[in-house]
Amino acid sequence: MSFTVSAGTASRNYSWQHGSLLSALEQGLSLTTSGLNDVRIVDSEGRSHSPAALYQRMFGTQPTDEAAQPRAA
Repeated sequence: MSFTVSAGTASRNYSWQHGSLLSALEQGLSLTTSGLNDVRIVDSEGRSHSPAALYQRMFGTQPTDEAAQPRAA
């Protein structure tokens, strides 16, 4: 399956291709926290999601800064 992550700034739009949902989601969340606008993840069937909505759909919670930190075992 193919996933496209797209985002933009005031002057430019960017897009990246990913082979896995998790890598697309990771980049989408990273771009959102970096301040890029209109970050979207589109799957091969044309469905478009924001990174936060897709994260919630997959894991049932909203992403937080704590979720991005590795946990000590």
